[in-house]
Amino acid sequence: MEEKVLIKYEHVDVFQQDALVLKDVNFELKKGEFVYLLGKVGSGKSSLLKSFYAEIPIKNGNAQIFDYDLRKLKRKQIPFLRRKMGIIFQDFQLLMDRTVDENLKFVLKATGWKDKRKIQEQVEFVLQTVGMDKKGYKMPHQLSGGEQQRIVIARALLNSPELIIADEPTGNLDPETANELTELFHVISRSGTSVIMATHNIALTQSFPAKTIYCENCELTTH
Repeated sequence: MEEKVLIKYEHVDVFQQDALVLKDVNFELKKGEFVYLLGKVGSGKSSLLKSFYAEIPIKNGNAQIFDYDLRKLKRKQIPFLRRKMGIIFQDFQLLMDRTVDENLKFVLKATGWKDKRKIQEQVEFVLQTVGMDKKGYKMPHQLSGGEQQRIVIARALLNSPELIIADEPTGNLDPETANELTELFHVISRSGTSVIMATHNIALTQSFPAKTIYCENCELTTH
């Protein structure tokens, strides 16, 4: 059986406003695949990721993600596209005035979950997945940076996404915590959820090998 392709870019140019950031991008991501996007700060990694969730429009080439043609995507379709993915940023963007549980329940309610019991079960499930099942009652400021990032990963998993997009998720963390979280992303990908992780940390890609795409000189390359 052929593996399902989640993202397929052919001859795509990625622009930030009018500036060409990446040219002639050819990229394919299959279900359950783990891919590093490696490159220096400013090399275009974030711009490519933003194009996947339609923050940056695609003007030319062929750009398919899930069943969407990104060149023809209508504004009202964008929330439905984003529900099929979990997006993780370097800055945690947690709601600091409510507990971990409340942060996660807020997202589920905002995306249409109604049944209180199912909401509670899903919150418990994702917290268990990231090893934070005993921390639901805590406020974000009571957690370490690594723990907060685990909560952010749990949040990204809430709607059982087909794809996790992580933009420098370990950038603010110490090496040991960065290793733990990278290992967690690999576990998530082995369970069938594709992961694209942007990083400039070569050591992580060597400690946890996977397909690596390089952003350099306005191009995507594999070495």
